[in-house]
Amino acid sequence: MYIESIDTTGKNKCKIHLSNGVDLTLYKGEVRQLHLQENDEITEDMYEEVLEEILIPRARRRAMHLLEKMDRSTRQLETKLREGGYPEPAIESAIAYVTSYHYLDDERLARSHIRFYQTSRSRMRMTQDLLKKGIDREIIDRCMEEELEQSQMELIAVLLQKKGYDPENATRQEEAKMYRFLMQRGFASSEISRVLRGGFSEWD
Repeated sequence: MYIESIDTTGKNKCKIHLSNGVDLTLYKGEVRQLHLQENDEITEDMYEEVLEEILIPRARRRAMHLLEKMDRSTRQLETKLREGGYPEPAIESAIAYVTSYHYLDDERLARSHIRFYQTSRSRMRMTQDLLKKGIDREIIDRCMEEELEQSQMELIAVLLQKKGYDPENATRQEEAKMYRFLMQRGFASSEISRVLRGGFSEWD
C-alpha cells in the first residue's frame, strides 16, 4: 500500500490517507520523524509499527481520559475514538484494554442510570435513554427487573403526591396538566389514567 495524500487537520496533526482505505492521524512531528510523504510506499511492517508503537497506546490513553470525565457505553466510546481519527485496530485494542480493567462496563452503566432515575422517570423513558447510549436491550431488561423497586403505577402515585395533586378535588385542567407531566416522563397513558382517576390508596 502507499500514501495517497497527507492532509493537515488542526495546528499539529495530519491525516494520512492510505491506498487500502485506512486513515491514520499522526502529529506533524511524527510524520517528519517517520519521513512520510505522499506516494510513498508503506510496508506492512511499517504500518504495524505505527499501529503498535504510536496509535494503540494513544488510543488507550484517550479511552481512559474519556472514561475519567464520564461513564460511557461501549458504543459511545467507540464513536468518540472514531471521531478522533483512530483506525479500527487501535479502537478495538483500546476497548479491550479498558474493558479488561472494568473501566468500561455497559451493565454497570445501565444499573447506575436506573438507580439514579427510577424515582423520576418511567421504565420506558429509561429504556429509551439507555438504548440511545448503545446499551444492549437484553442488558437493559435484566437490569430493570433487578433494580426497579416500585411498579410504574406506584411511581406515578408518588410523583403526583409530590406535585400536590388531589384526585378527589382536581379540576379537569389540573388533571390534564398532570397527564401531560407524566406523559413527558414516558409513562403509559393507561397507567396514568388509572392512577389519576382511581386515587392513591391502591398504590400506597
